[in-house]
Amino acid sequence: MTQQGTLGIAVIGTGKMGADHVRRINDVISGARVAAVVDIDEARAKAVADTSEGCQAFTDPAAAMAAPGVDAVLIASPGPAHEAALLSAFEHDLPVLCEKPLTPDSESALRVLEAEQRLGHRRVQVGFMRRYDTEFMKLKSLLASGELGRPLLMHCRHRNASVHSYFTTEMLITDAVVHEMDQSRWLLEQEIANVTVLKPTPNSNAPEGLADPQLVIFETTGGAIVNVEMFASCGFGYQVQAEAVCERGTARIGDAHGMLVNRPGTWGGEIAPDFVARFEEAYDREVQSWVDATKRGEVEGPSAWDGYAAAAVCEAGVRAQTTGERTPVDMIVRPAFYA
Repeated sequence: MTQQGTLGIAVIGTGKMGADHVRRINDVISGARVAAVVDIDEARAKAVADTSEGCQAFTDPAAAMAAPGVDAVLIASPGPAHEAALLSAFEHDLPVLCEKPLTPDSESALRVLEAEQRLGHRRVQVGFMRRYDTEFMKLKSLLASGELGRPLLMHCRHRNASVHSYFTTEMLITDAVVHEMDQSRWLLEQEIANVTVLKPTPNSNAPEGLADPQLVIFETTGGAIVNVEMFASCGFGYQVQAEAVCERGTARIGDAHGMLVNRPGTWGGEIAPDFVARFEEAYDREVQSWVDATKRGEVEGPSAWDGYAAAAVCEAGVRAQTTGERTPVDMIVRPAFYA
């Protein structure tokens, strides 16, 4: 590490998420610096690199990982590019924070699992940032304590004001409900065994061809049932809510009980405009936690197994969208390496 123990990070991808992580490393967290940035758009890479002192710009991830001063990798490029970047990081034995998805499908995710196991130690943390949100951490702690007894049901709501015109029905699962897949597995400590997708009459404000909203139902290996309202074009803001129904009580998060204001004829508060605003602190906490663990020589947080499991559940979800049938999740037995 350079600069008196400062972790030098190569950020792969300088789009919305990558540029935001560069800002976060520069201005918010401690103990790290942006040593390199990578983008296929050389001009954009150079523009982002110029925001960080001593940062180099690259168009090739492997070249950036081999550059002096690079101690770790943050992957924020499009999902199809993740496998190659992860395998390059393994060749350099570099710790990685990989934004979801680990890879876009379970077959390529399994190749990543196998490559990491050949290293003999974990190197990957997957960017499921909800695990670092204050409310979700409180719910996790409460459920783990057993105070409310066994979780029986979980009700989830995931709403966006709008989505881009290129957003597809399949992406409702792979880009959005994937977060509920991970949070359910994490909160309940169970795998998802079956997925069912129900589709009401589409919202007239949704992009043409988008079957929105949808109700996605998970059945877990422990007998719990999770339902997810996915509404990508609700029109009024961004909301993520979850309620666990347990044997001896319930617990709900995501109601945004911040400041309430009374005005003539109205009362209420604010609704976050998008996921960046809603989960800003979670992203900060996630990256700081990754940096701190990396400097200790440890790997924490969601593993490559969690990324693989999410990919397998996504595939079942997309099949369920198409067939309208209850669809089993096809996945390997969890390796002892990820126990």
